[in-house]
Amino acid sequence: MTPSPTTAEQDISDAAERVSSSRSSLWLAAVGLGALVVSLAQSLLIPVLPALPQQLHSTTETVQWLLTSTLLVSAVAVPLMGRLGDMWGKRLMLLVAIGAMVVGSLITALSNDIVVLIIGRAIQGLSSAAIPLGISLLATLLPAKRRATAMATISAMLGVGGALGLPFAGLIAEHGDFHTLFWVTAIAAAVAFAAIMFFVPESDDRVGGRVDILGAVLLAGALVALLLPLAEGSDWGWGSASTVVLLIASAALFVALGFWELRHRDPLVDLRSLGRRPILLTNIASLFIGFALFASLIGTATYVQAPEASGYGFGSTTLVAGLTMLPSGIAMLVLSPVAARLINGIGAGRTLAIGGAIVALGWVMRITITGTLWEVIVGSTIVGIGTGIGYAAIPALVSANTPHHELASANGVNTLIRSLGSSLASALGGTILATFTITLGTVDLPSLTAYRVLFAICAVAAALAAAIALLAQGRGRPRADA
Repeated sequence: MTPSPTTAEQDISDAAERVSSSRSSLWLAAVGLGALVVSLAQSLLIPVLPALPQQLHSTTETVQWLLTSTLLVSAVAVPLMGRLGDMWGKRLMLLVAIGAMVVGSLITALSNDIVVLIIGRAIQGLSSAAIPLGISLLATLLPAKRRATAMATISAMLGVGGALGLPFAGLIAEHGDFHTLFWVTAIAAAVAFAAIMFFVPESDDRVGGRVDILGAVLLAGALVALLLPLAEGSDWGWGSASTVVLLIASAALFVALGFWELRHRDPLVDLRSLGRRPILLTNIASLFIGFALFASLIGTATYVQAPEASGYGFGSTTLVAGLTMLPSGIAMLVLSPVAARLINGIGAGRTLAIGGAIVALGWVMRITITGTLWEVIVGSTIVGIGTGIGYAAIPALVSANTPHHELASANGVNTLIRSLGSSLASALGGTILATFTITLGTVDLPSLTAYRVLFAICAVAAALAAAIALLAQGRGRPRADA
């Protein structure tokens, strides 16, 4: 019989309250390093990708699979490993995820063969589950008064990794070999793996059970059929047979998954739990927030690299373009304690609403203030601040409305939904930037109108996330006595 919904804080034993400050800080540092490496790896290849076809003697389409393979594996791995974390242990699956980063990084660091590199990147995709697993593990281990800060810090790593990855990869692209990027992630992931292995304990809320194999197959098929056309649709054509067939297949597989999961005694994805109002609304808001963050990445680096003759760009180098994102990532990390205090003070729902409102304000600034590079940086930083606050509040909302024995699975699904938001941003943003163009000589570039349309959509998405978050408040305020 399924337990009645209760908060993760209420279910965790009082022994967590006796955890020393130094020990909990060590746990946070170990898990946080793992989350940072995973986030870093997701953005490292973006600045160096244009140069790789020539370096690897391959085609642009084939090299693009260095990103696509990671995306597809990540989408499947995150919810599946979250469920396995609830069944067999969150720390165990966290080690599997970080271990995959070590193995995948070593493979890519040691090869120049494009097929081997794609395989290495696919293995790295398994590590994406580390962030929701880490959040869930710390939410289980830490006392209530430290939980919000821990979740805010781990969530901030999503932005910090992207902000650090772009300038670092830009520096390597200008002065070094791209293999260096993967040596860095391999070493850092190995350190995180050892720290988690030796210092972080396992949670005591494992529920056991059997793996829902058919559910996993249906979910994998549905996600691949959805994400592949989103990633490749701009090249295939949105009306092409491949795109349309895959999207129809995805819809059919999702329907089949729903019928199966609702009837299965031990489902991979508990649709009834996900259908509870606070969780459903939180996931919808997460989709919009994920959209807004990724659009900031694609709408800032390429924007400032455009030539001045475009009427908006600054002709910046790849390195400078990456550095424009750095203040945003730093702000997300520095303000994570502020986000934690807001969560504890006014509740996670209202905190998420504040984050969404700040993101919308940042996008309005990006639309209206475009004269200088520092104005672009300020606008992007405001978007980053709002996203950081929102990303801190989301796992707190999930945690507050999910039984602790389902926490890793719920956070995994939420992370997947945020990733879907990012994929939608990539697909829609790419289409908008390719539709509204200007011609400089023989080169077609996105126009300022294209960016403004994209930014306006992001502002609306963030405002919708803020409104939905207020409805999702539920029990999103962590209890001091939990």
